Amino acid sequence: MRCPISTSDAFLKPREAAAELGLSYPTIKQWILTGKLATVKTPGGHHLIERSALAPLLKAKPTKAETRERFQKVSGRNQLMGTVVEVKIEGLLAKVVLSIGDQKITSIITADAAREMQLRKGQTAAALIKATEVMITRT
Repeated sequence: MRCPISTSDAFLKPREAAAELGLSYPTIKQWILTGKLATVKTPGGHHLIERSALAPLLKAKPTKAETRERFQKVSGRNQLMGTVVEVKIEGLLAKVVLSIGDQKITSIITADAAREMQLRKGQTAAALIKATEVMITRT
């Protein structure tokens, strides 16, 4: 449909819509070409997408926390449950020590991951062992 509209807050260019949805530009273009995403055309023939048309797509997109919850279960069988006895964050890295029975296991993870998991002394967590790496999961 042709519409003489100037770009405003109510309309987005395809690249802007892609960024807002966290999708690639080619995906948005494909949706436009197949009719999955309605657009209006400028007098120059460019597509504009009504911001309101993105609302149903934004609701369907899971949040970062929902995505993490969905993938909490892992296939690794080398999981050792224990108690966090130390969390030391310095710069980009965090040292996490778990007490598992009479043993202690140490893992170096990113500071962001430690903060995101809100790791604290006394919590129950699991060490997930894969080859020579140890990852920490909070339960």
